[in-house]
Amino acid sequence: MITFHSTRSTTDSLTSKQAIRKGIADDGGLFVTDALGDTQIDVASLAGKSYQQIAQEVLGALLTDFTDDELAQCVRDAYGEQWSDPAITPLKPLGDDYILELFNGPTSAFKDVALQILPRFMAHTAPTGDPNEKIMILTATSGDTGKAALAGFADVPGTGITVFYPEGKVSQVQQLQMTTQAGSNVNVCAVRGNFDDAQSAVKRIFGDHELAKRIDDQANAVLSSANSINVGRLVPQVVYYFSAYAQLLERQVINAGDEVEFCVPTGNFGDILAGYYAKMLGLPVKHLVVASDKNNVLFDFLTSGTYNRKRPFFQTISPSMDILISSNLERMLYYMSDKDTRLIQMLMNDLNQWGAYEVPAELLTKIRQLFGCGWADEDQVRAMIADCWQKNHYVIDPHTACGYYVMQQMPRDPLTPRVLLSTASPYKFPRVVNEALGWDASGSDFDCMDVLAEHSGTTAPKALRGLEHADVRFTDVVDIDGMPAYVEQAADRL
Repeated sequence: MITFHSTRSTTDSLTSKQAIRKGIADDGGLFVTDALGDTQIDVASLAGKSYQQIAQEVLGALLTDFTDDELAQCVRDAYGEQWSDPAITPLKPLGDDYILELFNGPTSAFKDVALQILPRFMAHTAPTGDPNEKIMILTATSGDTGKAALAGFADVPGTGITVFYPEGKVSQVQQLQMTTQAGSNVNVCAVRGNFDDAQSAVKRIFGDHELAKRIDDQANAVLSSANSINVGRLVPQVVYYFSAYAQLLERQVINAGDEVEFCVPTGNFGDILAGYYAKMLGLPVKHLVVASDKNNVLFDFLTSGTYNRKRPFFQTISPSMDILISSNLERMLYYMSDKDTRLIQMLMNDLNQWGAYEVPAELLTKIRQLFGCGWADEDQVRAMIADCWQKNHYVIDPHTACGYYVMQQMPRDPLTPRVLLSTASPYKFPRVVNEALGWDASGSDFDCMDVLAEHSGTTAPKALRGLEHADVRFTDVVDIDGMPAYVEQAADRL
């Protein structure tokens, strides 16, 4: 059976169920398995398989203590009627390239792929010691994770969920998606600060053993995470890389074994790390290209080898990527450094203490053989939304536009198909999209949705359009240092 330990030490030996329930290691590291890649997925057998069949196979290779029946039930429940496309993540032609739509789930963002199944995983992780023990899911969001987690965990028995988002730094639609969320076990709170402040505070809360003891004593609850620091959030994202490959095989664009390039808009590095996991499992990935917005800390790292979060923070039109501390990079560094926990511990201490770290030159060389990078500023993002519409009659959101820009800058190998991951529906950012396309962007975000629908010939997702008349349930705002007390109060209500 595959076991998991921290990126920073090998003292833990947890099953996947235990790692998913726990969320983050006691030393602040992220859970990894040294068995990644021992099992290979047969890519030749992918063509013709449904998303659900591919999910069962990929998840079975990574989460070995779940039975086949448990995984089948999780997959069935997660990828059913709540998706607007039966392919779950359909691949569509985009000029000479391809776009993988990851936003057909209930909250119109790629996070749904993982956050529809994570609560189902959690339901199978009940501890043997105390069947009445509850889980409080604790999550910081830069915009999309929060709503997808709330939608996944709302009214799930034995769980509660608390989501923190940076006040004034998400789109109007994203904020309303969270603050109108139904469910007796949900809590939503704005934070005075940016996403990195909120995420760092959440990590500190996980490391606060006195707080954990109080929550356990008072509410019989443990804390866990729905951020991509949780291995149960990361692993389902590996599936859509295989699904993209299966769809290319089916259309006879490639033969089994041919390499593919993926361009991925990413802030926290989870979306692209899933592509690295797919490669480790046998997917023929030629390059993984990191697309950043103006907060281009990953671009600077991948070009210089120095990761430095002490830099200006920009609030951009692609808010879900406004991140300066990319948590999941730690997992990639662990594997790329040949599983050197001491190096990872040292780098993360440097990041914590000095706000920066530098990787050895040979490690950077190895990383750059697989990972490419680029970034787009605000004007370029707007120009790319317009360019994609003019050339392809296809509307992309500002995050996807970062990837579209970077992909246009890359040298093209005519023999290697390129897939752009589209992370959110343009209807989540209708004002920005309309401005970029020269359409009417006055009025409310909902007026903008109607204009977008009329001009593009597409339809606004019901769940987004319906937010206009939904009741706002949550108006709480706290300072960063008020977050632990808020979590404790939320746990008391479980």
